[in-house]
Amino acid sequence: MASVKSVLLGYALFASFQASNSHPNDRPVIIRDYDYVVVGSGPGAAPLAARLGLAGHRVLVIEAGIDIAATDYNATVPLLNGKASEDPKMAWDFFVSHYDTEEQNARDAKYYTTGPNGTLQLGVSPGSIPQGFLYPRTAAVGGCVNHNALIMMYPVDEDWWQIANSTNDPSWAPQRMREHWHKMENCQYLSKGSPYHGFDGWMSINRAEEQIFFRDDQCYDMVKAAAELGGQSIISKQDLVNKLQGDMNAPSPANLGGLYNTPLNMDQYKRSSPRDFLVDTAQMLAKKGDGKGKIDIRINCLATKIIFQKGTTRAIGVEFLDGQSLYRADPRSQGSGSGSKGIAYIKKEVIVAGGTFNTPQLLKLSGIGPAEELRSLGIPVVVDLPGVGENLQDRYENSVVVNLNKPFTVWQNCTFGSDANDPCLQEWKMLQSNASRYSTNGRPVSIPRRSKAALGSENDLIISGRPGYFAGYFHGYSTIGARFPNSWTWPVLKARTQNRGGVVKLRTVDPRDVPEINFRYFDAGSGNWQYDLAAVVEGLQYARSIIKRYAENTGTTVTELVPGPDYQTAEQLAKWARDSSWGHHACCTAKIGSKDDPMAVLDSKFKVRGTRGLRVVDASVFPKIPGYYVQLPVMMVSEKAASDILNN
Repeated sequence: MASVKSVLLGYALFASFQASNSHPNDRPVIIRDYDYVVVGSGPGAAPLAARLGLAGHRVLVIEAGIDIAATDYNATVPLLNGKASEDPKMAWDFFVSHYDTEEQNARDAKYYTTGPNGTLQLGVSPGSIPQGFLYPRTAAVGGCVNHNALIMMYPVDEDWWQIANSTNDPSWAPQRMREHWHKMENCQYLSKGSPYHGFDGWMSINRAEEQIFFRDDQCYDMVKAAAELGGQSIISKQDLVNKLQGDMNAPSPANLGGLYNTPLNMDQYKRSSPRDFLVDTAQMLAKKGDGKGKIDIRINCLATKIIFQKGTTRAIGVEFLDGQSLYRADPRSQGSGSGSKGIAYIKKEVIVAGGTFNTPQLLKLSGIGPAEELRSLGIPVVVDLPGVGENLQDRYENSVVVNLNKPFTVWQNCTFGSDANDPCLQEWKMLQSNASRYSTNGRPVSIPRRSKAALGSENDLIISGRPGYFAGYFHGYSTIGARFPNSWTWPVLKARTQNRGGVVKLRTVDPRDVPEINFRYFDAGSGNWQYDLAAVVEGLQYARSIIKRYAENTGTTVTELVPGPDYQTAEQLAKWARDSSWGHHACCTAKIGSKDDPMAVLDSKFKVRGTRGLRVVDASVFPKIPGYYVQLPVMMVSEKAASDILNN
């Protein structure tokens, strides 16, 4: 079968790939047309692939999912971000462990098992088989930026200094890293020329219109209570709007406190993502047709193994399977067939950007990882790198959810995309501006704080407020809010976590199987876990203090739903946090480090140690979890990797 020549695999052409799934013994497709192959198309892959193409290289991007963003409201409308994470057309449902024992895992009501009849269920029953906690990921061009909550918070300087100092590489210094941010940012919420920002990049950053929320008196009163608890006097709705105008992404002491309208990856009114940069660049290069740069995106294509030149550790290509929903994290994978084999040989480098779970899986399947684990599965060892799949980290998140005495009016008549006649979706289409209710991520405010348990000088908590119900991930979580029209949630996010004990291990040698993923929360992990737990408790207590202030100000009764009346003392809240916290910023499973660090997988230029022609560029590269929300740092890293490769 001929190699793909189109910018995106045309769906008419792709029908022939689907047909080939019924002939798994056909000779594999052989592709030899490219300088680089990039495995993945998410925030680590897309900017890098686009930059390589613009520099005149021929790039093949391998994506296991489809291209959805151009045609799907879930991946385009900001408020539908939750629905996007459960969209069956692009969802990959990983099930992960938080602890080593089922007894501890099962204390969380969000824990899944498989019942005796083979169906997925919440909770443990006689004869049930452990599955774990739902961890939504996305398989589509653009990766998880298709479903994230659009929050774009700039990481702190300490994150970059840590890498610069440990590797003795000044290109990681904060001022150098901000240059990559300037290159990618198109800031729409500040006047052009404002310091610390870029205004001509491919990623649009905007903020929602504050009055969308504050026309609802209950929203206004709740955020006003938060401002007052932080020491601010609020005399009117406009005064509160003014108090939210600080720039959360400026390197300023003002970021140490206060309330902020959160920057979002939003172009005026719709989601902006690295998918747009990648696809737009590919289309532009194809239209030019001068042979100077080319990007092909091979969708529904699962990378299965990195190929090395015989007798060496030089990467020369990637084996893959063509076929839809082949990976078993895809809810549609059952009965999807075994796919059609293919091989892509490259002239320069293989770049792995499959994400925190799939990157270590692919490396291990290719013979790069802990030798003992590989040998136990019969995988020939190419390079013994014990750090592959280790050091898994995440933030801890929990929330306080309350019921107020009447429904919020901000979402009046909204059906959250459940039908084509959704009045609020029609409003979004009509207004085409950030004044639409659906041109928000649903959160009017973010409050950065430094807990008493913080080990450094930086903030380690983000407390954000939203009208609606959110208490973690489970099937159907994105639609439950409609059943709680009176609810308000204060999510508490614990950043700069100390736990380094999580792992990603192979279950089998089948590349379609999902690996074993265990975050080893709190005392099951490593590091100063007591500080993490204390900070989560403090965040929950602070959220309760805001709610108490709201009730006093308004003279209304507030009913707490989560954690609820059984968790009052600090000790009780600690038990609640330990049992029920979750996360969604997995990272650090192929970390950058010095040559003296036996657990380092990569050098400071993203090269896999002990190999040639092989790099990793995604969330797995960080030694420690960066910033507050991981997508922005990953995109900065992608820009840096492109610079490193092109300047090599």
